[in-house]
Amino acid sequence: MLENYFRPQYQKFLVNFFAKWCSQYITPNKVTLLSCLFGISILPSILFHQNWLAIIFLLLSGYLDTLDGTIARLQHKTSNIGTALDILSDRLVEAVIIISLFLVDPTHRGLLALCMLSSVLVCVTSFLIVGIFTPNDSQKSFHYSPGLMERAEAFIFFGGMILFPSMFVEFAILFSILVMLTAGIRLYQFAFSTVKASALPSARNNS
Repeated sequence: MLENYFRPQYQKFLVNFFAKWCSQYITPNKVTLLSCLFGISILPSILFHQNWLAIIFLLLSGYLDTLDGTIARLQHKTSNIGTALDILSDRLVEAVIIISLFLVDPTHRGLLALCMLSSVLVCVTSFLIVGIFTPNDSQKSFHYSPGLMERAEAFIFFGGMILFPSMFVEFAILFSILVMLTAGIRLYQFAFSTVKASALPSARNNS
């Protein structure tokens, strides 16, 4: 949701220039792997109570995740492999973050961590289903359906859980609810648009 409002300015001032410079020295897939590496590094940072270091790794991982696609387009190297690697890297980082948060206090955080992982699984499934069956008219490799909770919002929640561990329960419950709501809204919109599209030929024939 935030991406719709802030992505154009973020892209213009924080991504495009650096992407042009980086594109001379590094491939987009390597940027994706670097993003994944920073994301995985969050786990030891949290376990060793280096919360601000974990936040830095979180921001770097998120930034590089926005950088790889821009570099791919600049180098004309967009590919199915790159898209698959990007999606897999995103989910791996999210899983590692949730596992890290769980390991801080397994006894009290177990159920909520499971709820977060389950909500992410359902939401990602809805995203991929809609992407498969919807024609692509964007710069991305497949149809991108924006939602209430996207990666920027998820990272804000993760950051809150890392910096304010006493509020983990509140953050985790709200995160799970919003992610599930995102999946429900996305599927509803997809079903509505599909029914509407299938009704158009009938309407023309009747006229």
